[in-house]
Amino acid sequence: MSTRTEKDKMLAGELYQAGDPQLVAERRRAKLLCHRYNQSPVDLDRATLAELLGYPTDAHLEAPLRLDYGYNLRLGRRVYANYNLTVLDCAPVTIGDDVFIAPNVVLSTAGHPVEVGPRVAGWEFARPITIEAGVWIGAGVIVLPGVTIGAGSTIGAGSVVTRDIPAGVVAVGNPCRVLRPVPADQE
Repeated sequence: MSTRTEKDKMLAGELYQAGDPQLVAERRRAKLLCHRYNQSPVDLDRATLAELLGYPTDAHLEAPLRLDYGYNLRLGRRVYANYNLTVLDCAPVTIGDDVFIAPNVVLSTAGHPVEVGPRVAGWEFARPITIEAGVWIGAGVIVLPGVTIGAGSTIGAGSVVTRDIPAGVVAVGNPCRVLRPVPADQE
């Protein structure tokens, strides 16, 4: 008999039941903390954000903010996210230093089986998302499970990022594709 919890399976990247009572309780806690955080849209509620994430941060996350768990989100220094950031952090989401995120961005580590039977039975999986330092993510971008966006890249507005994006490029579209290198800095 397995002693592994559904949370253990979730964090290991295996199929798990999202309706498990422990996971439901943890998502409820995150929703309550997000609600509290979102009640102070002018002056950021840093204490609530630290409670939600499990650590203090200098990130500037505009309200409203929505997180599934909070404890799987790791923010680098000087991260800025505009309104309506949604992070389904069933697996780790790592955001590097100096990342800018425009409004209405979704970072979703969660996925469901393509097969109808397992999906209807409530099975889910999660894959990590990594956004490296200096990335700019445009408005309305969706980043799917298992994706890494390389340092210094720009993701154009409305893109759906279904696979890894290398460092130092401009990428756009659905599915998101590399368009060109990021221009060199001009002083």
